[in-house]
Amino acid sequence: MSEFFKGIGKIPFEGKDSKNPLAFKHYNPDEIVGGKTMREQLKFALSWWHTMGGDGTDMFGCGTTDKTWGESDSVARAKAKVDAAFEIMDKLSIDYFCFHDRDLSPEYGSLAETNAKLDEITDYIKAKQAETGKKCLWGTAKCFDHPRFMHGAGTSPSADVFAFSAAQIKKAVEATVKLGGNGYVFWGGREGYETLLNTNMGLEQDNMARLMKMTVEYARSIGYKGDFYIEPKPKEPTKHQYDFDTATVLGFLRKYGLDKDFKMNIEANHATLAQHTFQHELRVARENGVFGSIDANQGDTLLGWDTDQFPTNVYETALCMYEVLKAGGFTNGGLNFDAKARRGSFELEDIFHSYIAGMDAFALGLKIAQKMIDDGRIDKFVADRYASWTTGIGKDIIDGKADMAALEKYALEKGEVVDSLGSGRQEMLENIMNDIMFSL
Repeated sequence: MSEFFKGIGKIPFEGKDSKNPLAFKHYNPDEIVGGKTMREQLKFALSWWHTMGGDGTDMFGCGTTDKTWGESDSVARAKAKVDAAFEIMDKLSIDYFCFHDRDLSPEYGSLAETNAKLDEITDYIKAKQAETGKKCLWGTAKCFDHPRFMHGAGTSPSADVFAFSAAQIKKAVEATVKLGGNGYVFWGGREGYETLLNTNMGLEQDNMARLMKMTVEYARSIGYKGDFYIEPKPKEPTKHQYDFDTATVLGFLRKYGLDKDFKMNIEANHATLAQHTFQHELRVARENGVFGSIDANQGDTLLGWDTDQFPTNVYETALCMYEVLKAGGFTNGGLNFDAKARRGSFELEDIFHSYIAGMDAFALGLKIAQKMIDDGRIDKFVADRYASWTTGIGKDIIDGKADMAALEKYALEKGEVVDSLGSGRQEMLENIMNDIMFSL
């Protein structure tokens, strides 16, 4: 097997004083943070689509990076991608990967041929896994880029497209199980609409739920024990996405009785597009018991589309890892880098610079988040602010001992109510956060 990244060795941890661009400054896989190693806490994963296939193409221009991996034949290229991906994972000490089915192997002339070619590539990957110990974090089906999906997949007006989508998802689930994945993701790439003038919204959402139920039933029937995820995303490509944000998805899941089967795969850039913070989306998922996995990237608040940048905003990674730690850490999920180097960062070496930047940002975020918890000032302030709910009338309300009549009696006897809590101290708390961040 040839080496694709000659001159780049195993990326070492050299510490925060290192000036070596091809070294980790903060990610030390064996360092213990919060009772676990960084490797266990962060569970980094390579994204097959951006890393192995993304060539810098955007809506205004063609690709700038050669991602053919030296091969013109489709099958040979797919195998070369596997070799290159495992080299990247080895050199960056990444244990996991994620995939769309068509990232691993493209579509051929018929579904039968496409499935057979996918089997050939997953056989090849499984053999590489046996050699290296690398694992599949999650898989999914790419039901959005082919013209047949122009009006959706599970929400298509065409029953034939729905049937094809089901067949493709069935095979993607089988591939995920075959590769040992403990997550399967639904990302509604075109599950939405542009105008209600041509849309039967009720039928589309009913059908999406039908497809998800079929998938769960089939996956369990073949022994799949992992999690199912939905990845919330507003807008792009459709104006009105049915999976707009975590709260919207929760409403959908509860309506159709799917809330016990699905968790969330939260992406930072999608939170930005929904005009939420990354932490908000994670908190909603955590508070509702549906926190699952994370697409680790960042967006640009000045741009209205999914820029999928490698995460370097440490304030954001710290608040993200605070939510992860508060949730008890990852179970089947992890931090998948759904991110791509900028179009102008076109050399293959830039893959390594990008991952190093993202991994260091999350390692630093993890250490800060644990320090926030250990420091305790922010948690104590919040607890004190809500202390009235732990005694007296507040506790009676929570315990179900106070009805409307009792509350009226309490209010009449108490007289004028003045909020006695004092200031919310937002600026003080933000300064505490800065103190924690910059006193490492």
